[in-house]
Amino acid sequence: MTETRLKRLLERFRTPEAVFAAADAELLQVERVDAEFVRALRGYRRSPELATAIERARQDGVTTVSYLDDEFPENLKAVPHMPPVLFIRGRVEPRDRLAVAVVGTRRATHYGAQVAERLAAELVQAGVTVVSGLARGIDTHAHKGALAGGGRTIAVLGCGIDQCYPPENRKLFEQIVRQGAVMTEFTLGVGPLAMNFPKRNRIVSALVRVVVAVEAGEKSGVLNTVAWAVEQGRTVFAVPGRITDVQSVGTNRLLREGASPVTAVGDILAELGVSERPVLRPPIEVGAELKPVLDYIGADPLHIDEICEGLGLPMARLLSLLLELELKGAVRQLPGKFFVRS
Repeated sequence: MTETRLKRLLERFRTPEAVFAAADAELLQVERVDAEFVRALRGYRRSPELATAIERARQDGVTTVSYLDDEFPENLKAVPHMPPVLFIRGRVEPRDRLAVAVVGTRRATHYGAQVAERLAAELVQAGVTVVSGLARGIDTHAHKGALAGGGRTIAVLGCGIDQCYPPENRKLFEQIVRQGAVMTEFTLGVGPLAMNFPKRNRIVSALVRVVVAVEAGEKSGVLNTVAWAVEQGRTVFAVPGRITDVQSVGTNRLLREGASPVTAVGDILAELGVSERPVLRPPIEVGAELKPVLDYIGADPLHIDEICEGLGLPMARLLSLLLELELKGAVRQLPGKFFVRS
């Protein structure tokens, strides 16, 4: 069903449920609706798979919201190419008008993941809703950061609301439902097809006032989101990256082309006209023996052999000290025996 035809039907019947319940004669009175379409809709209505999917959606608390409804996101109503209908789990609230998209590559570096989580946490602590696409990599870390910061986050899917993609994000999906909203324009049963994601991206950018690209390769889908943001009149920020990092080629190019650099969350909040709320983190107390180890470890992952050589400590003793620092929450161990400061 084309968006134009669906809009005509909604203007006539007001809700998707009323469209499905309408008599054939009523449907044929709508512009661009012909007998072939009515036959197809009748067959779809009689599908046992549809009945099962609708019942499952009802049990999961899925709501269907059209662009004519007050519940339809305000930011989305104001742009062209808006979807006529959204399927939503969770809640969309008026405060979600103050929103920022934090997006990036699926192949996030440790630095990119760390930046995404930190920016998202600091944004929600300032009262900003964080929007992303639930994809692997930067999107996942943006949602996690927002949840860890105790704020609201919205995930926009490139598939039906009855599916979770990627599947390993199912737990995160349900957390977002409880602490924000998951939404999609795609009907029940639609899988995560590649052609769906550019359409998904236009909703991500339309929901927000600012788009932040954390990391993006040369041909990253993030650049599609940014293109939509520019067309929709949104402000674009990018996180500067090393010139040698392939996952920063796209973001560095955005900076050359006029995107604003992110040096701290305050850059984004200033654009929104929001005051930064300082987050007071109690200092981690470490003893004289632990301090040199903690000082040696920074934001970039270091292999344990490099730490051992740099500090000149016996390996057994270093392992003991690193364990103490992990228990204090001062450092984190990454796969492959790499360590970073928390």
